[in-house]
Amino acid sequence: MTIEANDLEHYYGTELILKGISLSIKSDSFTVIVGESGSGKTTLLSVLSTLLRPTSGSIRYDDKNIYNIDNIDIFRRNSIGFVFQFHYLISYLSLRENISLAVLDKYKHSVDPLMNQLGISHLTKRYSDEVSGGERQRAAIARALINRPKIVFADEPTGNLDTKNAIGVYELFRQFRNEGIGFVVASHDKKILEYADCIIEMEDGHVKQITQR
Repeated sequence: MTIEANDLEHYYGTELILKGISLSIKSDSFTVIVGESGSGKTTLLSVLSTLLRPTSGSIRYDDKNIYNIDNIDIFRRNSIGFVFQFHYLISYLSLRENISLAVLDKYKHSVDPLMNQLGISHLTKRYSDEVSGGERQRAAIARALINRPKIVFADEPTGNLDTKNAIGVYELFRQFRNEGIGFVVASHDKKILEYADCIIEMEDGHVKQITQR
């Protein structure tokens, strides 16, 4: 799958955040969006991931204009995963219940193997306030991966983690990227650049440079 953005512009109020961005991303790549605060990287990630509709411009997933899709929620559930800086786990559900919450029927058998693969199988019945920050983020990553999406979008996924846990997250992303799941990550952390196939550098609402590796 290829994501094509064409002439994206987005305003927050009267402030223009994205300024005519056009680019192409392959869903099987590890793409990193970098830039200073206010450069537009999180807004671009939100638009590319279908969570935010731009003021103007278009997004296509292969031959599909995402704004012509009848049920965008079903499309997201089948094709896209999301990981955020804050895990957004439901506090009164166990980690396993959080991961299972939106699982498609055909992947229900995958919950326990995936938790094992992510190193949290021993935390099945624990709640989010009973585990470490790194373990919470692994559960959030499992939730994003459980339906085997074509691509996962992550916004500052290691922003609340120490260096060791951050590197652990990047290694997990690389592992699943090697299994055919693509990642698009917006991050301030320069360590993630070591894992990237494609680096999109943002500056003042523009794409300053795209580097392919």
